[in-house]
Amino acid sequence: MYVAKWWPSVAASLVAFITFPALACDLDSAASTHWSIARDGGKSFLVTPCGDRFFSVGVNVIDGGVTADSLDRAHYDWHNAASSLDEWVGQTKQRLKQWDFNSAGGWSLPPQQLKLPSVINLELGRLAQFHWFDPFDPATTKKMFDEAKRLTAPYRNTPYRIGYFSDNEVGWWGGALFLFYAQKPASNFTKQRWLQVMQSQYRDDWQSFTRDFLPPAGVKSWRGLLQAEAPTKLRPGGHGVVAVQRWTAIVAEHYYKTARAALKAADPDALFFGDRLPIYYDPAAIAVEAPNVDAMAINYNVDSPEGWLAPYFFDGLRQLTKGKPELISEWFYAARENRTGNRNNGHLMTVDTQVERAQGAAEAAKRFAAIPEVTGLHWFQYYDYPVGGRADSEDYNFGLVDIHDQPYEEVVSALGDANRRLPAIHARAQTAMRATRADFAIPYAVIDPKHLSLIDWPKPRSLLPPLKAKPGTIAFGEAYLSWSATGIAIASIGQDYYDLDLLAYRDAFPLTEAYRLEIGVDAGAGPKHFTLYFIPPKGKTRDYPPMEPKLCAGSVADLRDNDCAAVPGAQALYFGADQPRIVTEAMLPWQALGLGAAPKDGKIKIEIAASAWLNARWMSLSGLAPKDGMAHAARWTEMKLSPQ
Repeated sequence: MYVAKWWPSVAASLVAFITFPALACDLDSAASTHWSIARDGGKSFLVTPCGDRFFSVGVNVIDGGVTADSLDRAHYDWHNAASSLDEWVGQTKQRLKQWDFNSAGGWSLPPQQLKLPSVINLELGRLAQFHWFDPFDPATTKKMFDEAKRLTAPYRNTPYRIGYFSDNEVGWWGGALFLFYAQKPASNFTKQRWLQVMQSQYRDDWQSFTRDFLPPAGVKSWRGLLQAEAPTKLRPGGHGVVAVQRWTAIVAEHYYKTARAALKAADPDALFFGDRLPIYYDPAAIAVEAPNVDAMAINYNVDSPEGWLAPYFFDGLRQLTKGKPELISEWFYAARENRTGNRNNGHLMTVDTQVERAQGAAEAAKRFAAIPEVTGLHWFQYYDYPVGGRADSEDYNFGLVDIHDQPYEEVVSALGDANRRLPAIHARAQTAMRATRADFAIPYAVIDPKHLSLIDWPKPRSLLPPLKAKPGTIAFGEAYLSWSATGIAIASIGQDYYDLDLLAYRDAFPLTEAYRLEIGVDAGAGPKHFTLYFIPPKGKTRDYPPMEPKLCAGSVADLRDNDCAAVPGAQALYFGADQPRIVTEAMLPWQALGLGAAPKDGKIKIEIAASAWLNARWMSLSGLAPKDGMAHAARWTEMKLSPQ
């Protein structure tokens, strides 16, 4: 099958069902508490204290629920399902075993109580006040060591403890980190370090610094900048984003080195899984995390309702970390049809029915296992959110069971069947292969924009060969092509973060600073250029502020005074998680390409390039910088339209 070219391990492992036991050793009798990770043939595996391989298929929040007197609305509570907590634990473990889950993830009962291999979330940095306080204060390091010793104390002597997450979804939001510490008082150790980094970056040349940055009003020297407690912002058209990235790396490296040292001193037999990446990663932070963790923990929002995972995301991690092991520490599906009454009120993966939820989740689980670096995957979470949502108002049907302790049978049946296959799939995992330029053909597909997702795209046939990144960087997204009687359709999944307060501008957001896709097409009537910009709002009114897609005729080089020439008959949609995840699809009618219908010879030439926010990096099909690639149509990639 053609699918096997993209995810060969899934198809192959369904034929040859080779597995190893869920947990071969009796951990109660294990001689040590030491867990490790092994590499074999490019694949990563957890190794138990008995020396056995273990693929962790876990569940988050196995905690019995919210106690009856702590919430004033309907919610999950073990008291309604069992006569004692121990009885509830026994019943729940029996269910999980039936559904082929074998471990516990974050926010679960202690591993000694569950008697399940567990990864524990400590909130080490938060409790030690590392983040958003003064991380370079010498006292902070001592706090990290003291907190690590205190927080790991309940788990140090149990072989059921696999390891620790230091925190949850730190994120390393570069622009926010830069602005936050730029506004701290001069007495703040981290503000002092921030200033030293800026002086080093610009070789102590104040004029060079101010060509890239707009200091606070009245500040005219480095000394004045140290004393200022107002924002220092980026100037449009400058290169200050390099300094922002450097600052992110410096703070992140200090965190990971300190957290590792503290945890290894407190519990040397445990694995360190980092801080659960929040469905996004900053390359500057990942590069310094990788040497300091045993495995990368990743919270992941599946990319399309039928279970598709975007290969670029894992390709980039592999490149940045040199194949560091990974744990999918959180993944999920919700359905609008649910018994709890959850509203599913945000940007996370939501489908219409429990049947769709079951099908998508089972497919995604197999795709996760087919990634060579993945050592396990943890479902979020055991039960649904309360009626009306959590205290932070997030409200999702994420549960394997509803708040009345009734399983979602379609979901647990489908996941149980998939879970039984995961070790075999992972045992045969290979780095995913993609079509080369020579054998890529644009598939025929009728794309319905009403879906507001990529579910109707013929993945993986429409996925282009990997976009080539600017030297020294990694690709931050991928592109898809299809065709129909209407025209050429383009889709993209990518990631990049922009802080809404970082850039200094007055009126309209400068299009030249926007995240964008540039598209070059020659369908036989000469080269045509288009640019799809993503425009952020002026300020933040809620989490995940929506971006505005703007499709313009011409390339960025053609742009004059921020004017956008509309493309008659074209359509562009933006959906998904908003930034830092960018998901889009656009339709270019044949008329916009100078034709009345698809070319009779089925030949077409294409160039696609993407630029990140603030022009921090780029990637393209040709490997040329966007300006060069768009200017040289002779170097565009020739493709054929597949028959209908």
